[in-house]
Amino acid sequence: MPNSLDRRRFLGTTARTVLAAPLLGSAAKGALVESAAAPFGPTPPAYHAPGDLVLNVRDYGATGDGTTKDTVTIQEAIDRCAVLGGGEILVPAGNYLIGAIALRSNTTLRLDKDATLLGSPDFADYPVTQVRWEGKFIQGHAALLYAVDCDNIAIMGAGKIVGNPALGGRPNKENPLRHPALIEFLRCRKIHLTDFSTSYHLMWSIHPTDCENVVITGLTIRSTGGNGDGIDADSCRRVWIDKCDISTGDDCISLKSGRGEEGFTLNRPTEDVRITNCTFADSIFACIGIGSETSAGVRNVHVEHCRFTGARSYAVYIKTRVGRGAFLENFSFNDLDVSGTKGGFLRINLLNSGIQDPDSVPGLAGIPTAGNFRFTNVHVTDCPHLVNATAVDPQRPLNGFALANVTGTCEKGIELANMRNVDLRNIAVTGYSGPLISIHNVTGKGLQGAVTIDGPPPVEPIPASAEPYKLH
Repeated sequence: MPNSLDRRRFLGTTARTVLAAPLLGSAAKGALVESAAAPFGPTPPAYHAPGDLVLNVRDYGATGDGTTKDTVTIQEAIDRCAVLGGGEILVPAGNYLIGAIALRSNTTLRLDKDATLLGSPDFADYPVTQVRWEGKFIQGHAALLYAVDCDNIAIMGAGKIVGNPALGGRPNKENPLRHPALIEFLRCRKIHLTDFSTSYHLMWSIHPTDCENVVITGLTIRSTGGNGDGIDADSCRRVWIDKCDISTGDDCISLKSGRGEEGFTLNRPTEDVRITNCTFADSIFACIGIGSETSAGVRNVHVEHCRFTGARSYAVYIKTRVGRGAFLENFSFNDLDVSGTKGGFLRINLLNSGIQDPDSVPGLAGIPTAGNFRFTNVHVTDCPHLVNATAVDPQRPLNGFALANVTGTCEKGIELANMRNVDLRNIAVTGYSGPLISIHNVTGKGLQGAVTIDGPPPVEPIPASAEPYKLH
């Protein structure tokens, strides 16, 4: 066993290899399978109230006048609901100025359609704790609404949750604390977010981390400026995002699982994700971004019946880099309408996207594996580049890529490199110049007439450190 792999890493890597074996075997036979991301059934699971108790925040002293801080009174109502066995906390019409509020198990925060939760502008109102930021746990401010180690929690109703614009921004050397997210869950199970709208600036809106059974339906999310992600599902399992309207500065939806040795060692992948019936617009990066923090892997992602109305780069961007390790596998995208993109429809970069971690995964284990990507029934309008997928390491070719039933107009066609078991069918786009298909080191079906292009040089693996990595 290589010195750079301790027993835990060896077992984790072996498990990943075993899990991937059926996938790669099927792809090798040309039988690309649909992603298996159907953990809930044909529709998102229904919400079930945690109890009959209903408490009104006004009865605990909340004013809703937009000036008085109602943090303590709303927190008291939530805490009392929890200790009495669970139920609903009603927020009636009004503007409630609050700092960070902790949600509890078996509680539902229900917002009246004329109720707005307004974030305080004071950083002191957001406790400092361990939070995840770009794949690493660091010190940072708690979110406006947050929960840790909770079960069966919900935020529902047609009201609004508005973050304060003074809180946006990125941590830096002068201010290393991560800024507050809007809504954030850590190690929680059975989450329902339904029907409300959000507004924030320069920071993430919804960030479940290491959570299970997350259902997000009917949300309207507006997050402007740089790094204003809409929904970041981070090391989560069984997530369904349905009927959401998301317009953001950065990624509308981002799927992550940790960065570098920390994420690789924790080994908490994001898996079994469904994104359906949504509308996306992005002004700085991508609509759906997978990565680049993928050091525990991302698998079983199914996207269907979605509209992409604008993207600064690509509608779908799958990204990682050498030094991340782990895997990206079983992605299925079907029935997509794409327009307004500045870069194009699909970008795959497995070589050098994102920040390189100081403790990167060394050796061959640090080169991500990828396979079984399927894109079907896609319509593009005035798309600059249909598919840009040449940034794949020849040491780990992408195994299994299908693109079928594509219509519309584009300026540039399909570019692929270092792939096996490609299947291109019914690519009926018009308006492009140059070749429709350009390839380097690619095998599969539907490649007739493709021209050969130069591929990327292999990237040197990360050298092993003198001492095996340990969480610290």
